Amino acid sequence: MVFLEVEMAWNVVILPEQLDANGLLLHKAIILRLMDDIANRKASKEHGYYVAVTTLNSIGEGKVRELSGDVLFPVTFSCITQKPAKGEILVGTVDKILKQGIFLKSGPISSIFLSEKMMRDYKYVGGENPMFLNDKHAKLEKDTMVRFKVLGLKWLESDREFQILATLAGDFLGSL
Repeated sequence: MVFLEVEMAWNVVILPEQLDANGLLLHKAIILRLMDDIANRKASKEHGYYVAVTTLNSIGEGKVRELSGDVLFPVTFSCITQKPAKGEILVGTVDKILKQGIFLKSGPISSIFLSEKMMRDYKYVGGENPMFLNDKHAKLEKDTMVRFKVLGLKWLESDREFQILATLAGDFLGSL
């Protein structure tokens, strides 16, 4: 997955009790609120998953909201993001095994499906600890690390995350 550094503009709302005359606590309050807002937002279709705020580039003039007394500050900042792409090779961990396929997690992405049809040579083995097994005795079981290729992806606005369809068709793909 590619890491990108993007510059973004945001509006940060600060409560009246967090305001301070000397500005030092205000600066800290803006940074903490920005980091909290980014963590809650999680991801966007345009930028991918938000990993970390790296720099606070500017803080604009605050505007007081009439009814609440909160102060809205326009800010610009740099942020590291991670966005999956079709055809990309990723490594993930097996999270859940079904007869129809496997759910994987990779970094911030928790919705990756590897269909049993995309796992050539692997056969489902049920039981207390279900797994997929191939002729060379390679296992795909819970917590196994798997190298896979992104076959397709879809942005889900309601969940604020990407849904990925994976495949093991290709060289050097499979359990690690």
